[in-house]
Order: sequence, then C-alpha cells, then structure tokens
Amino acid sequence: MESDLTTEHHLPFIRIHKNGRVERLSGNDIKPTSLNPQNDVVSKDVMYSSDHNLSVRMFLPNKSRKLDTAGNKIPLLIYFHGGAYIIQSPFSPVYHNYLTEVVITANCLAVSVQYRLAPEHPVPAAYDDSWSAIQWIFTHSDDWINEYADFSRVFIAGDSAGANISHHMGIRAGKEKLSPTIKGIVMVHPGFWGKEPIDEHDVQDGEVRNKIAYIWENIVSPNSVDGVNDPWFNVVGSESDVSEMGCEKVLVAVAGKDVFWRQGLAYTAKLEKSEWKGTVEVIEEEQAGHCFHLHNPSSQNASKLMKKFVEFIILS
Repeated sequence: MESDLTTEHHLPFIRIHKNGRVERLSGNDIKPTSLNPQNDVVSKDVMYSSDHNLSVRMFLPNKSRKLDTAGNKIPLLIYFHGGAYIIQSPFSPVYHNYLTEVVITANCLAVSVQYRLAPEHPVPAAYDDSWSAIQWIFTHSDDWINEYADFSRVFIAGDSAGANISHHMGIRAGKEKLSPTIKGIVMVHPGFWGKEPIDEHDVQDGEVRNKIAYIWENIVSPNSVDGVNDPWFNVVGSESDVSEMGCEKVLVAVAGKDVFWRQGLAYTAKLEKSEWKGTVEVIEEEQAGHCFHLHNPSSQNASKLMKKFVEFIILS
C-alpha cells in the first residue's frame, strides 16, 4: 500500500499519488439522465468534443415537449459548474438536481458543460473547452437546441470557478462578436482572487490566502507567470478590460462569509465604472457562505437566490 509519504494531500479536493494518479475526494458520483415522460424535466448527455471526450448534460421541461414549438421557444441557459477547476461535473447529483430545479422554475432549456479538470489539464484548458461548448451550441448541433432554444434569450451562468469561467466567456463573446449575442450572465460567488486583499474587509488571514494561492499556482495553473495575479484569476486587480463584456446585463451573487465576497463586490464596481454599456446588479447574503445554495438548497437564502436567478431569465 502506498504510504502517506508518497502522496500529496490537497484537501478537500484531491490526493496526488507518487505514480501520478489523481484521486478526487468528492464530485465523483454520477446521476443518470432520464427521458421519462412522467418527469417534470427530461435530460440527456450529448458529446460536444470527441477529441477530449467531453459532453454536455441537457435539461428540458417536459411541458415544452408537449407544445407546438412554432413560436413557443424557450430561453437557453448555458451553465458552468464550480469545483475549483479540480472536481465536480455536470453529471454529479448536486448539479443535476440544481439545474433540474432551475429548468422547472424558469421554463428554460439548460445545457450544463463538462470541461477538463486540473491538475491533469491545467488552465487554460477549462476556458478553451467552455468556449468550444458555446460554439458547438451555437451551431445548433442538437435536436433539442434546434426545436426549443430561443437564441434571442441566451444566458450564461456558473458558480465559483464556473462563475469565473462565465465572466471570461462573456468577454470572449464580446471580443469575437458572438452572434446571436448573450442576453445576460449570472455569476454566483465568482472565484476571483489576487496576491493582496482588495480592501480592508477582504480576507486578511495569511494562511487562508496562502492556501488559495497554493492551489492555483501548484494544481490549477502551474504555468501562470504571476501566480494568483494571473488575469484568469485576478480579474479585478489586473489590467484586464471588462468593457468588452458581450452581454446586456449581469447579475452577481455574493455571500458575506465567502472568501470571495469582497472580490465579487469589487468586480461589480469595476463593471459599473467601465465603458461597458450594460447593467449590473448584485444580490448579497451577508450571513451565508460559499455556494450555500448548493449545500443547503432548501434554505430560505437558497430560495431567495433561486427566485432572483429565475427572474433574471424570465423577465428579460
């Protein structure tokens, strides 16, 4: 048996064994899809990249299948999961259940994107895959997308690392003039960071800051030139230009007990001060922690966030 001396422990995410094997400690469970017509939502997996063996999980409200689709298309939501770029997938129970609830409540078609994970595939692999998925979706390569997606109402969303990815997808959509355009982007507890605290209320604890830096610099993106000040991660403090954000509106959710709390608020301020012509809104839960809506989906705070998320889609 391999001893602990030959294993790198990066709790709570992974263990890296001396032989190179990566052992993920969570996010490995897979919930099966279902096309059962008795369910409120049907789901299926479709491969979008044969080169990297990557799929999307699609969620469709059953009531939409029973309608005459002519003139009755529904909003399209493209979702990027969290997990520090290291764990999780669209197929895990937590994300399957969450997207199912979003689709039921918002009556939209959701496409949840799988991307390659670090450390086997360090950044920028996750961003490259996410953009490839968007391009695949926009080529109408699937029958559900063709029949049900209203491309005048396309939304991008994600939590944590997925919210960071959502930001960068929005910037790339703007720079590359993605057409049709993105209507809106929802970023829940976005994973933005930097070497120094953003203000006096940001995390001051050196041990916490060092741990986040270690994960980014040694596991997620070991090729970053300037560590956590890499513009992929340090969106707020770097000179990255947010004025080319390629959507009409942005909703940023922050939580007061989340290490990314102040970064999320500073990101909102940066968008507002930029030359971007869209609108940005913040929803803040002062007494909640990182991704509370996934850890405790039946809580009052989670219901409040879900309501805001859904309104952002259906009131557009």
